[in-house]
Amino acid sequence: MLSQSINLYNNLQKRYSRRINLDLKRIQKVLTKLDFPHLELKLPINILGSDGKMSILTSLKYFFEAHKKNVTAFTSPHLYDVKKRFWLKNRYITLKEIKKFTMLIENTGLQLTLFELLTCIYILAAKKQKNIHYHLVEAGLLFKKDSTNLWTDPRAQIVTNINFQHQEWVKPQTLAEICRQKLSSLSQNTTIYIAKQQPKTLAIIKNILKKNKSKKVYASQFSVKKIKNCYQYKDRKYDIPILSKTIHSEGLINNLALAIKVALDFGVPKQTIVKTIPKIEFEGRVQYLTKGKLKKLLKPHENLLVDGCHSIASAQNLYNYLKTLKEPVYGIWGMKKNKLPELFIKVFNKIFKKIITITIPRELNALKAEELQSIGQKYMPTNVASNVQEALKQLSTVERKTIVIFGSLYLTGEVLSKN
Repeated sequence: MLSQSINLYNNLQKRYSRRINLDLKRIQKVLTKLDFPHLELKLPINILGSDGKMSILTSLKYFFEAHKKNVTAFTSPHLYDVKKRFWLKNRYITLKEIKKFTMLIENTGLQLTLFELLTCIYILAAKKQKNIHYHLVEAGLLFKKDSTNLWTDPRAQIVTNINFQHQEWVKPQTLAEICRQKLSSLSQNTTIYIAKQQPKTLAIIKNILKKNKSKKVYASQFSVKKIKNCYQYKDRKYDIPILSKTIHSEGLINNLALAIKVALDFGVPKQTIVKTIPKIEFEGRVQYLTKGKLKKLLKPHENLLVDGCHSIASAQNLYNYLKTLKEPVYGIWGMKKNKLPELFIKVFNKIFKKIITITIPRELNALKAEELQSIGQKYMPTNVASNVQEALKQLSTVERKTIVIFGSLYLTGEVLSKN
């Protein structure tokens, strides 16, 4: 079944441009011809930012569903199965539905980019669902002209951590302009939640939003503290223990905390949140693989960790977690061309005993393993492998260790599909 999903997505990639072309005119024309189906999605919640969109969306989905609320969700990108972009109340979309909605969209005779097509498929699929309380919609690139920026009065808009990513899409190439592209078109009639930010970024955000009439909720309205081995969420009314065996890094804990704040504001009881937290998992985000084909290539005392981090901020988050490990750490690194590979790998200086670089399979924009090696060896011992399996075999020894596969969500998706 996974192979059918991969084949379908490959076919869509051939027929629709993957090139990003930020312009709302195309999708608005298509939605007009389809009789404005997006306006039938009541209480949408936009989730936008640089890092943390998936973990916040996933946490909210868990909390709302535990509170007996029906949700749909649209996420981007998918790790290995295109169906997992589309959550429809109690299931993922089917391949048959994707084909059906693609045909409806193509019958308009109008051209879309691939991401715009996927957005329209989500809207048409979500519209068909009955008794939905919230529609969770993750933005793609920036937000001002992203194809998910479709509602003037959403139920809420959640701004995750913003950092210096996608600078090639803005002029001038500054953090202030990145913030402006993400925030200047936010609704004037909603509640805007803002995740924990660097002080400089927060100042920029507050300046942009000072004339926005929406209610603003900043991360300063709650706190997250580590007490012994347990994180604790705290605001004026609630004190909630964060008990989890699967959420490992402080960055992910901060994302979870913002989702807790949103859930509480939306009426999810404290006890429901406490009971739900241990069930939450973030696929491909500081995730240990405890079984599977790739894990079997290692010895029982070797841990295998995957993380889709690809920005400086998310690299710092992974680095901070890896510093807490007592055993040696080795890395397998793959990355796309439009990132900042040298600044990225420099974050991990002295944390890895050795890294193996690989080329992300079937990714046209992937950096070659040899290019990554020439960058990585400035900071740590670096070898090359032709694929993930070979890299794991190079690193597997009698030494107790953790092996981390990192640098790209696309690489993480490849690893999860092979495992």
